[in-house]
Amino acid sequence: MADKDPRLSDTSKFPDPVYKETVLRPLFDGARNHHVDGFRRIDRAHLVMLAETGILDRAITAKIAEALVAIDKEVDPAELVYTGEVEDFFFLIEKELKARIGVDIAGRLHTARSRNDIDHTLFKIGLKEKIDVLMSKARTLLAAMIDAADRQKSTLIVAYTHGQPAQPTTFGHYLSATIEVLIRDIERFSDARRIVDLSPMGAAAITTSGFPIDRARVAQLLGFSAPLRNSYSCIAAVDYTTSTYSAIELMFLHLGRVIQDFQFWTSFEVGQIYVPNSLVQISSIMPQKRNPVPIEHLRHLASQTFGRARTVLDVMHNTPFTDMNDSEGETQGMGYEAFASAARVLDLLAALIAQISIDPERVDQNIRRSCITITELADSLVRIEGLSFREAHEIAAATAKSVVAAKGSLADDGYAPFTAAFEHSTGRKPSISLDKFEEIVSPEHFVAVRSRFGGPAPEPMQAALAAYRERLSSFETEAKQIERDEAAAAAELEEKFAALMGDR
Repeated sequence: MADKDPRLSDTSKFPDPVYKETVLRPLFDGARNHHVDGFRRIDRAHLVMLAETGILDRAITAKIAEALVAIDKEVDPAELVYTGEVEDFFFLIEKELKARIGVDIAGRLHTARSRNDIDHTLFKIGLKEKIDVLMSKARTLLAAMIDAADRQKSTLIVAYTHGQPAQPTTFGHYLSATIEVLIRDIERFSDARRIVDLSPMGAAAITTSGFPIDRARVAQLLGFSAPLRNSYSCIAAVDYTTSTYSAIELMFLHLGRVIQDFQFWTSFEVGQIYVPNSLVQISSIMPQKRNPVPIEHLRHLASQTFGRARTVLDVMHNTPFTDMNDSEGETQGMGYEAFASAARVLDLLAALIAQISIDPERVDQNIRRSCITITELADSLVRIEGLSFREAHEIAAATAKSVVAAKGSLADDGYAPFTAAFEHSTGRKPSISLDKFEEIVSPEHFVAVRSRFGGPAPEPMQAALAAYRERLSSFETEAKQIERDEAAAAAELEEKFAALMGDR
């Protein structure tokens, strides 16, 4: 005998207790904790649009508006406990509406919309707010870095390649390199925000609606720059999520490299960065140790931020191009943890950069021990003695080898081996005197002659700092305009929503 159709004998009721605890309760709590204001704004903006387009008459929209206000006053989201009576937070609000104005009128608020377009609009509202906060902190860090670069534009440091001393430059020049990367990271965030700033409302489930809705009006009332054009894209294209977390991932990958340099430069063996006592912890057993542990916290928090952002991207991988839970509540909530750790890194790094300084004595020792100005000797031989760079390089290499072997310094002990190497290679004496040699191999001279575009000399550094400040100013101007636009949209929404109740 064939098995009976299980649909005919199924007496189970939704929700299954395990499903309730493992899925519905966490989703409800996530919406309650993160999206209450978003739900409120969406309900009000959609209702205003339904009234303005004539889809609902004014008497009905007034009753719905009054009920929404009552819910705001009488229902405290912080005290809500999920019981399973309703599927999610959306249906809780609908249940509260029904209790106040009846099933027929309450149900009309959902005309021409779906949880699909509501959800993605909620997530975009939340992301915009979090992006704006993080961008503000990134601008604060950028300002701290520019100020530090300005203060330290003439402060010598040892620049490293492959973990070895390479050439002298200035701390300001080093920081300028990191500033340029941070500027590009902020630009990526701005681009991501522009993608987020397109409203999905009006897409409904997939294909918009047969009702004469005004999608642009809802977008305006919610503070979006415009509606996202294609309605399928509104519920399927999660590039607003991937662009946001890609921007986070790259920013904290890049900042992590700077943090790692600071860790290396504060080591006892290098010691060219001094961290003040306010940012140093002392060992519980070794009283001689000064541990600049904020740098370690920066490193692991930057890595956690990177990892959390990457996880969101990994969840999006190989998902279908449709509305799907993979991109929604719990994934969005998980991503918020990346914003939280990111904010901690930006705040702490800005404080650290504002307070650290360079130890000139250690820098001088390391320059002397490492012969890192030898490149300029080779360059000067080309300019002054008319040699090919390859021959000049060989003379300079022989000079450095002798100085290092003698554990001396280039300025104090390099002239004799230099003249010997020069005569051996060219068969004549150099025209460079001892005084000229000492000038050539000084780190100050090394920096001063590198006055090309982007170099560490004073002129290109001043031009660079001016450009960075101008870019920071443009970021600030853009942020202020965004703040004004968001405030204006919020004020108009409140005004138009309040007017609905005045129509009674």
